[in-house]
Amino acid sequence: MPRLWRRCRRQGCGGAIHGLIRLARDDDADDISGVILRALRETNAKDYTDEIIERVERSFSPDAVRELIANRTVFVAILGGRVDGTAALDGSVVRTVFVAPGVQARGIGKLLMAEIERTARDRDISALTVPSSITAEAFYARLGFNAVRDSYHGDERTIIMERWLAE
Repeated sequence: MPRLWRRCRRQGCGGAIHGLIRLARDDDADDISGVILRALRETNAKDYTDEIIERVERSFSPDAVRELIANRTVFVAILGGRVDGTAALDGSVVRTVFVAPGVQARGIGKLLMAEIERTARDRDISALTVPSSITAEAFYARLGFNAVRDSYHGDERTIIMERWLAE
């Protein structure tokens, strides 16, 4: 049975911020889409051209997010009653990790990744792979992921990173 709730009540999570990590539901799709689009426009835009950002945005409309929820294990971080982060597991591949710009660097992404790792361990997955944006490469490196190779979709560079899960 999946862990539906994980509480965030520690200093590294942004002091007074209290929240939880839970499985995403279909009715979260609009909010998840909004978080992703804001993060792309405000954070990732520093590392990618407008054309790349616009192309990536098309993959994260509310309808597209509903498809992701149906086909992957998608988690959301709920803070102050709103969706402020998301992360997904697709087999052994970590996908769609985004935190709303206003609450980045407060430990929310790390908590989402801890839930992804717990889920992977429960499924006897021995290693996780993540196609990281340039923007998130340092984040994943701090979590123990190592760059394996670069991948390109046209002029969009993605860094394929991997982390073996300890026993």
